[in-house]
Amino acid sequence: AQENSSVAVRVATVATNPVEDNFIANGNFSPDQELEMAAERSGKVISILVKEGDRIVKGQTIAIIRGDVVNVEAETANANYQNALNDYNRFESAYKTGGVTKQQLDQARINMINAKSRLTQANINVGDTRVKAPFGGIINKKFIEVGAILSAMPPTKMFEIVNTNSLKLKVNVSERQVAQLKIGSIVKVKASVFPDKEYTGKVTFIAPKADTSLNFPIEVAITNNPNNEIKAGMYGSVVFGAPEGKQPELMTIPRSAFVGSVSSNQVYVVEKDIAVMKKVVAGRVFGDKVEILSGLNNGDVVVTSGQINLSDSTKVSIVK
Repeated sequence: AQENSSVAVRVATVATNPVEDNFIANGNFSPDQELEMAAERSGKVISILVKEGDRIVKGQTIAIIRGDVVNVEAETANANYQNALNDYNRFESAYKTGGVTKQQLDQARINMINAKSRLTQANINVGDTRVKAPFGGIINKKFIEVGAILSAMPPTKMFEIVNTNSLKLKVNVSERQVAQLKIGSIVKVKASVFPDKEYTGKVTFIAPKADTSLNFPIEVAITNNPNNEIKAGMYGSVVFGAPEGKQPELMTIPRSAFVGSVSSNQVYVVEKDIAVMKKVVAGRVFGDKVEILSGLNNGDVVVTSGQINLSDSTKVSIVK
């Protein structure tokens, strides 16, 4: 029997090329604004002016609470204020002629200011009987009906309002990935229900601190949502990466070149038909390519197939 004098191997050449440095993070779309609106004062609901699904604008009256008592209190407060104001004016005129003392004038002024404060509070209470929307959006849920008795302590839930004119996608990224991001970056966004469509997003928030899983929460605002086709709660993904034409140039080798696994950081380099084992420092993995941080040079030839039959300084023959 004749023994082969060399081991047949396949090889690849080490090179520095542009690499598509993209990564994807998944999450759920949420409205830009959402609120469970609760009662600020106690009372009986006498009218509800909206229903679930209605679109509302900021400041729109959406419910009315019975206001008989507060209206009477406001009228009383107004009468007391007018009386205190007249008293102060009389005391002021009398003080100029020496009819009252400075102390009496000051007391009349204090009474007038207190009466005005009570009138202001009474008017606020009257205004609170008309429940108004704090921002524009859609009534997503209605928790009350006409005749319901509201409580301020604990507050009764009244409406859930969401603003879906603009959406945001909340995702988590790793420590390595967050280092590549910055506020204002434009990214690609996709919704799982529309796999063929692509949306534009902008990074609006990057958490300054990692969560318990050592991930960093990121928020991406969706800048185009025609006809509000993306709904809050839908599943989506963000594609982070460099714009086309600006991909980083990295030294890479095939993943199959590593002896055992990428974590071993060992490869065979062919030098004058001899396989020499070398220690390298691997970086990021891009599909079937692995970034090389150190240990190799451009033009080096690494073994990609046949390593199982090799040991250091084995003679090899390259199979094309």
